Amino acid sequence: MARNLSKARTRARPASGKSASPRQGRKRSVARTTGGSEDTPYHHGALRDALLKAAETVLERDGLAGLTLRAVAREAGVSHAAPTHHFGDLTGLVSELAAIGFRQFNAAMVAAGAAGGPSLMEKAMARAKAYVAYAQAHPGMYGLMFRTERLDMTRPSLHEAASASFAGLAGAIGASRHEQISEEALTLEQAAAIARAWSLVHGFTMLLLDHRLTDILHRLPKGTDAEALLDAMLRSTVGRPPGV
Repeated sequence: MARNLSKARTRARPASGKSASPRQGRKRSVARTTGGSEDTPYHHGALRDALLKAAETVLERDGLAGLTLRAVAREAGVSHAAPTHHFGDLTGLVSELAAIGFRQFNAAMVAAGAAGGPSLMEKAMARAKAYVAYAQAHPGMYGLMFRTERLDMTRPSLHEAASASFAGLAGAIGASRHEQISEEALTLEQAAAIARAWSLVHGFTMLLLDHRLTDILHRLPKGTDAEALLDAMLRSTVGRPPGV
């Protein structure tokens, strides 16, 4: 009887320090995927935003080549199934991430235009400098925004954000030309003005991010930086302000 009582006590003793049962493990796994467990701080649908934030961190740290669904899940501290559950595949994830980039970029452009001074030239130069500044602060995101072969431009959020970016550029060019520009039907002259302004600032930005301007900057008077070079480029634009 004593032996039987000892066995009963052994069976009743809590299994402290031991791994959870398979059933408990399955519950935790599902909870980590959906963001509903106390094991993770993500609740009430916040996991999707947390995954996008983690994706931005991975992108800026490891580049586009290092941005995978598993890397994002690992960065967010959740199940590997979580990104697939929310975005479907890597294209879905990077497309939603690019939409965030365009919204951030658009907000920077609007703020720069509003604070750029009263003249069209001052506003245009402020927007151009904000364009470059955004790319310098978020090089990974900026690069992703223009990697259309990796993006699904039909996704509503990305299409809307990218279209808003073009509308901002077209509006700035229209203001510099003192005319209304229809985004759906451009004249050749309007299209040329938009392409010229975009090419100028985007080309400068890419050269700067790729460190291809270093040699030029080294040849300039001491203390001359990339912003001063950009300023001189914009001021020397023939005929009208760049409008970016």
